[in-house]
Amino acid sequence: MKILRIFIGLVLGLLLTSGNTFGQQMLDNYLRTAAENNPGLKAKFKDYLSVVERAPQVGTVPDLNFAFGYFISPVETRVGPQKFIISASQTFPWFGKLRTAEDAVVELANSKLEVFEDARSKLFYDVKSAYYRLYFIQKGIDITRENLDILFTFKQLALIKLEAGKVSAVDELRVEMEIADLENQLAFLQDSKYQMEVQFNNLLNVDPQDAVIVPDILWSEALAFTYAQLIDSISVNNHSIKQIEHRILSWENQEISAKRTGGPSFTLGLDYINVGKSSGQVPDDITSGKDALLAKVGITIPLYRRKYDGMVQEATFQIQAAGYEKEDRVNQLNTLFELGYRDYKDGVRRIDLYKRQLNLAAKALDILLAEYSTDGQNFEEVLRMERKVLKYELELDKARADHNAAIAFIDYLLGN
Repeated sequence: MKILRIFIGLVLGLLLTSGNTFGQQMLDNYLRTAAENNPGLKAKFKDYLSVVERAPQVGTVPDLNFAFGYFISPVETRVGPQKFIISASQTFPWFGKLRTAEDAVVELANSKLEVFEDARSKLFYDVKSAYYRLYFIQKGIDITRENLDILFTFKQLALIKLEAGKVSAVDELRVEMEIADLENQLAFLQDSKYQMEVQFNNLLNVDPQDAVIVPDILWSEALAFTYAQLIDSISVNNHSIKQIEHRILSWENQEISAKRTGGPSFTLGLDYINVGKSSGQVPDDITSGKDALLAKVGITIPLYRRKYDGMVQEATFQIQAAGYEKEDRVNQLNTLFELGYRDYKDGVRRIDLYKRQLNLAAKALDILLAEYSTDGQNFEEVLRMERKVLKYELELDKARADHNAAIAFIDYLLGN
């Protein structure tokens, strides 16, 4: 018998492990679907791509300036009349301005990428927490149905005792009242399941009527780091913190670019002048109708400094503001982490508590049923203990769901 019990325990363990593995695979599939389909996430990624396209816009020199001029009244020169002129010029900003302007946009794009990554982490948390709530609702439906079956058995037992004249008709009425309460609870849970499935499928952007598969027993997630490591990791890995850091780098580059914008810019140009044949006599050493080329060099000196000083000061204030925003965000994240870590520890305690409570309540119910079968006494106590068994079963699965949801929230804060 001992060997048989060990064998049965191993088989049940393997089935539970395979069921948990299947459940985790299903959740991974749902997360993958959400990442591919969620329209809000797609919008964030397109926003990032649009900013990436700004880099070549600000990192290149101004367009080449090309002009054509025609002399309505030709200008006579010694070698002939000037007919038309073609000009080309190129302006070059102060050294390094284009590079820092492009670096500023690149860092802004990186901040948008972190916004996208944070939205994806938040989406994954929403999907996970909704999945765990769906698990709890489904378990609530299953457990309620099982308890209804048990109550119908109790009702038959009470009828047998009533026919034998050992109990009052009140026992049957009490069971009827309990059955009505559980049927109402079951209807509410079924409605809640439908609402949660619609919410879950909307996160995935799939058909709201699609069925969601949850495991029979929810696996238990675990934290990979210690409390101190988690605190340190949040301020380093959280995407909202990274997003602010990239914005700071962007404004620092904009500050440098603004200073360089206040420097002079240079223009190089070339003019081609078409000259016709002279109608008069020209000296022997001069060729009649020879075209002319003119090379030009220009410099633009920004004398009015208020505009450029304002650009620099704006960038400086934005850097300071982002620094304060980062400090405030770190404080907020630490507060949120403490709440999540509290819920995680509470989940661990509740799982252990309700396992023990459920075991004790089941044993007490067996004893009370045995006594009622013998002398027909304390049927109200039997029903009360049955309610406790139902309560502890539901609380155990809620603790499992809350425990995993707390870890999912901590993972979100860590940027996972």
